[in-house]
Amino acid sequence: MALSVKQTDHYTYVDEGTGQVLMLLHGLFGALSNWEDVVNEFKKDYRVVIPMLPIYEMPIKQAGLEGLREFTEGFVRLMQLENMIIMGNSLGGHVALLYTLNNPEKVSRLVLTGSSGLFENAMGGSYPKRGSYEYIRERVAYTFYDPVVASKDLVDEVFETTKSIPKCMRIVAIAKSAQRNNLALDLPKIQVPTLLVWGLNDTITPPMVAYEFNRLIPHSQLQFIDRCCHAPMMEHPETFNRLVRSFLATT
Repeated sequence: MALSVKQTDHYTYVDEGTGQVLMLLHGLFGALSNWEDVVNEFKKDYRVVIPMLPIYEMPIKQAGLEGLREFTEGFVRLMQLENMIIMGNSLGGHVALLYTLNNPEKVSRLVLTGSSGLFENAMGGSYPKRGSYEYIRERVAYTFYDPVVASKDLVDEVFETTKSIPKCMRIVAIAKSAQRNNLALDLPKIQVPTLLVWGLNDTITPPMVAYEFNRLIPHSQLQFIDRCCHAPMMEHPETFNRLVRSFLATT
C-alpha cells in the first residue's frame, strides 16, 4: 500500500496511525518509500511520522548536519510532537542522534540502523558522477546485499536526482558534513534506550561501526541481520520489524 503524503507549510511528510509518536528519518539518497513496510507494520499501534528531509532543496550554505537537525526541530515544533521514538537509517540516524543530543526531553527511545556519525564509506568510496547511469546503478546496488533489491525504479529515481548540478552540490556538501561530524565524544551523553539494527554485510557502515556505537551509547543493544547490507528495513523488513517490536515491548 502506497504511503499517503501530506504537505504543511514547507514540510512534506507522512502521518499515519495513532498512539505514541514513531518518527522515521531517511538517509542521503533515501525517500519516504524506504519506510513503507515499517509504516504498514507500526501504524496499527503508533502514530508514524516521516518528514521528507530537504536534502536536495535546502540553501547550499545550510546543506549539512546542523541544517538538517534544525529542519527536524522545526518540523517537530510545527507538529507539536512529544515523547517520540526516533528511528533513523544511515544519514537519518546521524540526524536522529544530533536531534536527541539537542532535545533529550523530546525523545524516549532511539532505533539506529546503518547510522553515520562515527564512520561511513560514503557512496562506496566516491561521490556521485553526474550523467553516468551505470555508475549510479552500481552505487545503488552497493547499498544492498542482494542487488536485485536495487530495482530499476529506485536506480532511475537516484539517477534523475544526480543529473541536477545543484542537487549534486548539496549531496556532496551533506556527505562531507556527515564525515566531519564525528560523534564519538557525544554518544555517551545519549541516555535513552537505543536499539542498533545492523546488516552483517554492511559495506557503508561496517559491523565494526555498529560495535563502536554499542560500546559508546550507554543503554544500547545491538542486533545483526545476516545477508543484509545498509538498509535492513528494506532488505529484511519482517526481521527488522520483529526486532523493533521486541525492543519497544521492553520496559
